[in-house]
Amino acid sequence: MTPGRRRSLIGAYATFALFTALAGQFWRNLLGWWGFGFIVLLVVAGAVALVFAVRPTWRWRRAPKSTVAFLLIAAASIAWSAYRAESALGLLLALATTFVAVALVLGLGWTRFVRCLGGAIKWILVLSLAFELAIAIFVRAPVLPFFPDFEPDGEKLPMAFYWSRGLLFEGGPIEGILGNRNLLGMVALLGLIVFGTLLAAGSVRRAQGIGWLVVAGAVMTLTRSATVILVGVLVLVALAFVLWARRRGPGRRGGVYWAAAGAVVASVTLLSVFWRPLLSVFGKSEDVTGRFDIWGAVIGLALERPWLGWGWISYWAPWVEPFEGLAVRNGVEYLQAHNAWLDVWLQLGIVGLVAFASIVIGALWRSWFLAVDRPVDDAGHPLPHSAAALAPLLLLVALLGQSLAESRILIEGGWLLLIAIAWSTKQRQWDAEPLPAEQPPVPASRRPPEGAR
Repeated sequence: MTPGRRRSLIGAYATFALFTALAGQFWRNLLGWWGFGFIVLLVVAGAVALVFAVRPTWRWRRAPKSTVAFLLIAAASIAWSAYRAESALGLLLALATTFVAVALVLGLGWTRFVRCLGGAIKWILVLSLAFELAIAIFVRAPVLPFFPDFEPDGEKLPMAFYWSRGLLFEGGPIEGILGNRNLLGMVALLGLIVFGTLLAAGSVRRAQGIGWLVVAGAVMTLTRSATVILVGVLVLVALAFVLWARRRGPGRRGGVYWAAAGAVVASVTLLSVFWRPLLSVFGKSEDVTGRFDIWGAVIGLALERPWLGWGWISYWAPWVEPFEGLAVRNGVEYLQAHNAWLDVWLQLGIVGLVAFASIVIGALWRSWFLAVDRPVDDAGHPLPHSAAALAPLLLLVALLGQSLAESRILIEGGWLLLIAIAWSTKQRQWDAEPLPAEQPPVPASRRPPEGAR
């Protein structure tokens, strides 16, 4: 096989793997859980083949120890779990997702990983628009999944059970192939980040980059997801602080950090004062669409086993205690805490929560300095800032914003992206590698004299 052919196959596999991670609900709606399981096996087998084909270099010191600690705690929780079989299955899914994430970032490198992520997002956005358009034109009615995990008994079903409500021509909200407007809106937001950074870095043609930004923005608007809108605002704020920190340079960023702390305090204050008007603007009830009830139930259970939790499970299993009937609203049983931090506390206790926070804080710390510090060449000379170096931080900020209202960062695409960011930034911490360097090194004749640096 020629190198070009092998490179194309690796790129196609990576795009398919990332598509599956982000669009798992699409496969479950289309093929059912058994079909989804087969797709997952294909993705894991492809990751094994990728490792053998590329044989990436790996050193223990380059591995984020917090990831290992979290998985060890999840594995140990089987011993005290209230649902040991389900904990073992949840651990297997977490290990498989972690392995795929690490194989992708080590086998492809961050730059190619982001390109393949953009490719997967493009497929989701285009298929979602085509899917909604076909339903609006030909079906003109809500559509159920091909393999529903509920019994359609002829009675009026909650709208949350439908794959799509067919509201494209009404301006939305649309669910797309993911069957959930919050999930589709989040993928569109990730697309805005990926396409925007690639466009700013000059890695795509201007017209093409702008076109995909328009598509992602349109899909995000059509989902009408209040959660995603708020997360998008958080990403914009993070971008503003990054650009400010870049201009200030090392050693002169105290004002940036004080301003950031002030912004956090001001935001909390404004939310507490204008909470009800803000909810009315986004069309939310005062309990944030039932989340307060879910959070209260989860906190009550977590307090029963505060230190080690009830056992890792990843997806909630609705057929076992204490999850059976734990979060039911308007006839819909939700299988998550709608807050990743509460979910980790419930499942792994304070011990697991510390390990999870370590993953997040470590990745956030490294992503921040990769975004704001200028890269250097092999001789230690500064290079221009890379626009694509913003991608890890902005993607992580989006995931963390979503984690306050959804638990998706613990499963499938959310967990894969978190681990990919954690491992790729750790690699560059040791390699001092720019992330990535689209611009060529500055020729020696054009570098400023030593006294000017």
